[in-house]
Amino acid sequence: MRVLLIEDDRALARGIHVALRGEGYTLDWLEDGQSAAHALRCERFDLVLLDLGLPRLDGMALLRELRSQGENAVPVLVLTARDAMEDRIQGLDAGADDYLVKPFDVDELKARIRALLRRSQGRAQPLLEFSGITLDPATQQVHRNAQPVSMTPMEYQLLHQLMIRPGVVVTRERLSSALYGWQDSGPGNTLEVLIHNLRKKLGSELIRTVRGVGYRVEQSR
Repeated sequence: MRVLLIEDDRALARGIHVALRGEGYTLDWLEDGQSAAHALRCERFDLVLLDLGLPRLDGMALLRELRSQGENAVPVLVLTARDAMEDRIQGLDAGADDYLVKPFDVDELKARIRALLRRSQGRAQPLLEFSGITLDPATQQVHRNAQPVSMTPMEYQLLHQLMIRPGVVVTRERLSSALYGWQDSGPGNTLEVLIHNLRKKLGSELIRTVRGVGYRVEQSR
């Protein structure tokens, strides 16, 4: 899952980066509101972590601009030191989906992120289940027919992207951005290697290649 962190406190941002990368998220980081506004207009993210006290464009103004676009419904979790009730109400009314006051516990941050992602995907339950495969985002464990399957972090991320959209073709571009963000994606065949590894572990019929477009997961026959 691709997360955009908008935070000008570098020490805090580095801590969040380490914590979320360890959970398998792809994290992109910006330090000012104007750069973030441009990124949100041009690219797709699964979740935004937004500080309010930003340079160049205040976080509240950025949030209002984002929601005024109408079509951008990306979940926004506000991270801020502004703990007055009126600040919380103002943030939620401006379009935030959740509000976490600094300093916060990193485990609570992770739990709130998981809850927001489930909600945005229209799921009440945390588990993803499809064609005998079960994926648990909370523990990052994968089972095939109730048997555990060992996954590398990148394999897990790729499978997660496909399983939240069962039966839907996910483009190569979307998969690459979810896996790598603004980082170097490495060799051009990395995605194909990951797909090959998943097929070996989960069965050759689970993931179908849609030539020239991308991939989708299908029910086993």
